[in-house]
Amino acid sequence: MTRVPPTERLTPAQARRAVLRASGLHRRRPERPTPAGTRALQQVVDRLGLLQIDSVNVLARAHLMPVYARVGPWDVTALDRATSRPPRRLVETWAHEASFVPPATFRDLAFKHAANRARVERRGDALHGVPIADAPEVARVRAVIDERGPLTAREVQAVLGGDGRRAQAWGWAWTDAKRALEHLFLVGELTSAGRNAQFERRYDRPDRVLPPDVLAAPPVDEPTARRRLVEQAARAHGVASVRCLADHWRTALAPTHAVVAELVDDGTLVPVEVAGWRGPLYRHRDATVPRRAEGRTLLSPFDPLVWERTRTESLFGLRYRIEIYTPAHARVWGYYVLPFLLGDRLVALVDLKADRRDGVLRVHAAHRAPGPAGDVAAGAPADGEVAHELAAELWSVVRWLGLDDVRTGPDAAGDLVAPLAGALRPTAP
Repeated sequence: MTRVPPTERLTPAQARRAVLRASGLHRRRPERPTPAGTRALQQVVDRLGLLQIDSVNVLARAHLMPVYARVGPWDVTALDRATSRPPRRLVETWAHEASFVPPATFRDLAFKHAANRARVERRGDALHGVPIADAPEVARVRAVIDERGPLTAREVQAVLGGDGRRAQAWGWAWTDAKRALEHLFLVGELTSAGRNAQFERRYDRPDRVLPPDVLAAPPVDEPTARRRLVEQAARAHGVASVRCLADHWRTALAPTHAVVAELVDDGTLVPVEVAGWRGPLYRHRDATVPRRAEGRTLLSPFDPLVWERTRTESLFGLRYRIEIYTPAHARVWGYYVLPFLLGDRLVALVDLKADRRDGVLRVHAAHRAPGPAGDVAAGAPADGEVAHELAAELWSVVRWLGLDDVRTGPDAAGDLVAPLAGALRPTAP
């Protein structure tokens, strides 16, 4: 008979501190004389398991921000080296959306690649009326990569000839070559050998990209792979629901429930209760509660700490959504809004844009964020303190991005704009 362990009880503040420690966000970043490099990048990936890729470059590309949040200004060419030069430390595949993952994780995701293929078949995805897996265009693209890869979608289309008939996908007009390449990427037949200066993926076969030791390892069976991935997600989360753990890799809930039960049985996961957070919840056995959380950083909308929006609301009292695709008149916080973490709270929401032509970090909006219930009486920081700390953080971003100044414009929105504008001058380097 399986022994059911007793359920621990954590206060909301304890849960937040445990989550922040697990995510590497509970302490102030060290001051560095030079930008962090490959070692720091590797430490962040080892902790989180992956970096979600997004091409939006309003401030900095989304996959660069989780590293900045944890280590501060860093040399982003370290990512190019990790993904473009053998033996590669990171490769691209479909994980939590398109992501950079360690090469061994690519192998662990084989069952997900197979599930993606089955889902494409169920949906009936087609290219010019032919099921996409059987489309002649896909076969031709596969042959081009076999013979000439790594290549970008534009280069593949040039080999095929013409500019390709356009196909709508996710709101973009994709050529036939791009549509075929993305299908092969989705199902794990292709990965990337790196990105070019225009951030275009250079598609190639996994056997030409993965390191030899990973290729030589025996195949991973699905139960083992699922267990590895769920434990990695649990370690990165500290405290999480099954939905959080499944969302980390965008895998199905039912098999995740089964793996969680196994991990509870062997003591890897410990059941917990947190007031105000619907369960069941689990703490990874290595997740501990620090006495204080003293971090300060901006978070990308694609940071694992705030991926699962229900979790963000339960932990931090913040209903947070990215509003890029929301009409301007309907936005609550702004266009490209980043939560600002201070201590164990998300205390502000800032709409930022890196104006590279003028060398200015522009603040389009700065709002005080609503906090967890009851936190006002528990010592939530005042607006002046938030503004002072946010100003220092914005200057850190300016230095990292190689800009010259940070400014709040006359049309900037939000109740934190005035105190922030006052705090920016005294904190200027």
